Amino acid sequence: MSVEHGPTAGEYIVHHLTHLQNKPMAGVIDFSVYNLDSIFWSVLLGVVASFFLWRAARGATAHAPGRFQAAVEILVEMVDSQAKGIIHNAESRKMVAPLALTVFVWIFLMNAMDLFPVDLFPKIWEIIYGANGGDAHHAYMRVVPSADLSTTLGLSTSVLLVCVFYNIKIKGIGGWVHELFCAPFGAHPLLWPVNFIMQMIEFAAKTVSHGMRLFGNMYAGELVFMLIALMGGAAAATLPGVLLPIGHVIAGSIWAIFHIMIITLQAFIFMMLTLVYVGQAHDAH
Repeated sequence: MSVEHGPTAGEYIVHHLTHLQNKPMAGVIDFSVYNLDSIFWSVLLGVVASFFLWRAARGATAHAPGRFQAAVEILVEMVDSQAKGIIHNAESRKMVAPLALTVFVWIFLMNAMDLFPVDLFPKIWEIIYGANGGDAHHAYMRVVPSADLSTTLGLSTSVLLVCVFYNIKIKGIGGWVHELFCAPFGAHPLLWPVNFIMQMIEFAAKTVSHGMRLFGNMYAGELVFMLIALMGGAAAATLPGVLLPIGHVIAGSIWAIFHIMIITLQAFIFMMLTLVYVGQAHDAH
């Protein structure tokens, strides 16, 4: 009679770090492979963020605002003041300030998915997947879109495109091309290739670091929650005592409280860098 054992610690972590994809990965780089879980949760949370902002705007009143409206107004004023300090073009702020607000709320919600129990949504998906004839052992589900590099680089690339748009809008296509070839070292024709290469390196470095910073912090936070979850799992499987369960609860609570600051800070940093990069697109060199 064989006894079925649960997954090892390594298998547990690998399973939770595997994305639900449209097909098995065919190679190291395959743009036809999509992380369906990241797409689903990011779109869902984007809709939720838009709904709450819409509700706040629709219910706005000058007479005794409720707590929800007051909280949203504080957030809007905070973003607007940051935008005014960085982007001095009032016309540009009409689009950039709401964009920064949306970025902050959306990324905050994506980060906040890390506060749910590690096994909650994967277990629900495992039940649904198994009920529809799938192999429950291959029911992968990651619920923190900002812990997926493809999501964060997609966001940072979108910011890059916004920066390109404002470079062209503010400076004109001719002015921006002149800047690409004449800054930062001067307008001498021999320096044009060097200037252009330096500009491309700057754009690439900003985009990659912008996305990698958010990804790295959220990926690390997700991994810590998995390690804490393993502490409770080991206690249930091997120890009759109460030390590990108590440690599991204490460590999980402390890290969750601390992580609230991290998810808020990372959303704020991403928003601020968005404003800074768009503001730089307004500056002439």
